[in-house]
Amino acid sequence: MRPDLSRKLKNLALICLFTSIAGMIYQVIDDKVLDFRSVIVGFPLGLAFGVLELFLFPKTKLLRRWSFSKMLVFKAVTYTAVIYGVTIVLMLIMGLAEGRKVQELWVYLVSPTQLILVIYTLAIYSLLVFLLQVNSLLGEGVLWKFIRGKYHKPREEERIFMFLDMKSSTAAAEHLGHIRFYTLMNDLFHEISQPVLKTKAEIYQYVGDEVVLTWEMKDGLENSNCLKLFFLFREILLQKSDEYWRDFGFRPQFKAGVHLGKVITAQIGDLKREIVYNGDVLNTTSRIQHECNKYQRDCLVSGSLMQHLKQVNAFKWEKVDTVLLRGKETEVELFSVNG
Repeated sequence: MRPDLSRKLKNLALICLFTSIAGMIYQVIDDKVLDFRSVIVGFPLGLAFGVLELFLFPKTKLLRRWSFSKMLVFKAVTYTAVIYGVTIVLMLIMGLAEGRKVQELWVYLVSPTQLILVIYTLAIYSLLVFLLQVNSLLGEGVLWKFIRGKYHKPREEERIFMFLDMKSSTAAAEHLGHIRFYTLMNDLFHEISQPVLKTKAEIYQYVGDEVVLTWEMKDGLENSNCLKLFFLFREILLQKSDEYWRDFGFRPQFKAGVHLGKVITAQIGDLKREIVYNGDVLNTTSRIQHECNKYQRDCLVSGSLMQHLKQVNAFKWEKVDTVLLRGKETEVELFSVNG
């Protein structure tokens, strides 16, 4: 199963569980009883909301470009329609099974009780969407790290980093203008989601036209994930090259530097909190990536990382040079890798 599909199905299951529990709470408060009807209402509502939020809306480019307020109004109207639609279907099924007349069901649909149910359901789902959006803004899994307090105190760990930068970005920005260039970068960063999930990477930062990615050691070394991401992303760009040329008059290409080392990981900030990595490995990785231009290579890997990687998955290695990077006291071996 594709990693992104597996992730969405897990989130869908959590949404259905959350709405089912919310339905049970509502029934206990409203009817002072608890039976199967609360789950019968809560589960299909969660299923409908989850399918829209996880599978349909993200695939629509137009929705991704809407403002927050416009999206808020659209979703409020859509989800209200879904609530009434699901309620009508369920009431017809259960009501007719209990021998009620259609007129009785209609009276209930326009009653204050139904209005309260709609408001309650929208409030519950707004909380769910909020949590999903926070998780998306922070990065996959980062919200859970904040909740657990994993990095409340600084800790040292060894990680792999990749600095992934677009080639000829200055020329592209001048050709496209700021607005269209932003649209291009937004589409490209959307494309990288699938390789990130497949290779267990974490997106640390977006810096202009550059993405900084990181792995825990075991995840990055497993199946050479820290290299596979670059070639998976490049394959996507090659497949959609004509589409980008048609839309932007530009065929995007990226270069990457990859390195490993120890960092201090900690949660910092008060008004704005984030998890940051501090260590020489980040500066070194950035400078390795800059060497791609000098040696005309797409992906350069440090010798220290290369020694940890098994030469598998049909990667082709070539030692490029041993260099003294700017600001460093010791030389670094550079290896070019191709898929």
